[in-house]
Amino acid sequence: MSAPIVVRALAALVFGVLAAMSGFAHEVRPAYLQVSETDPGLFSVLWKQPVLQDRRLPIDPIFPDACVPTSPVVREVTGSALLQSWTIECALEEGAIHISGLSRTITDVMVEIGRHDGGKSTHLLRPDSPSLSLSDPSPQVAAYLTLGVEHLVFGIDHVLFVVGLVLFIPSRWALLKTITAFTLAHSITLALSVLELVRLPQGPVEAVIALSILFLARELVMPEESRSALTRGRPWIMALMFGLLHGFGFAGALADIGLPRDQLALSLFLFNVGIEIGQIVIIAALLVLLWVARRIAGSIVQAERAFIYAMGSLAAFWTIDRILPII
Repeated sequence: MSAPIVVRALAALVFGVLAAMSGFAHEVRPAYLQVSETDPGLFSVLWKQPVLQDRRLPIDPIFPDACVPTSPVVREVTGSALLQSWTIECALEEGAIHISGLSRTITDVMVEIGRHDGGKSTHLLRPDSPSLSLSDPSPQVAAYLTLGVEHLVFGIDHVLFVVGLVLFIPSRWALLKTITAFTLAHSITLALSVLELVRLPQGPVEAVIALSILFLARELVMPEESRSALTRGRPWIMALMFGLLHGFGFAGALADIGLPRDQLALSLFLFNVGIEIGQIVIIAALLVLLWVARRIAGSIVQAERAFIYAMGSLAAFWTIDRILPII
């Protein structure tokens, strides 16, 4: 296969992947179902799911037939989420909790069941397994770990920033320092935000995250001598500063579902570790792809520039799209 054909194929692949991922970037935010036993056999239900542009995903929880609603459903839209709460009466010991429509989405549902005796269990329902068996619920201790991995891997804006860093820094040692700085920064602000020590409105945070990708794309297309002094000399400082903002973005996903207060430290740790695993997967996959492409085509400068322009175009669109609701 000739080099020009490989370059065109890579460019087409890049544009196709970015276009597809940008279309469902917000859909990957998880939904949250909390079922708490207030009295023996009586449960309060909280159903929380993401809303984008006044539209919600067509997913709903379905309880066993033996469960009888004892109150009307109260609905409230808060920020980017739809909240529904009601009460049901049943044992919740047989049958299954099913999320209708989940199999036709790419999102997950975190389910937390609290018992009157203080026992709690957390479960992660996915499109390929949208039901929770109540006779054998098998609590998933690592549910937040899986959620962290998926939030990074399917969070296109965070992925693009990490990919941009890999393309920007050819030296593996400098890349290691830069990624480490980015990791430490977003870990700090994620923890501060979840612990409610520092709070920032999610709208401006998401807008600045898009702007950080646009800035990185701009730096990538500029000749090295025309780049900012900060990115030329100490790119790890740039990654550190933007990492602080990305940490608040990661916290937004947890804000959508909440964290169990009795397992706050463990859940936060697992979610953060999941993010790091997802980050390592992305970096490793990209390095392998670049190595293979260069072995085949020799030079993939055109494909890289195509990717950078696609990344910058998406970032510019996101920046405008996220700023308009604020103003």
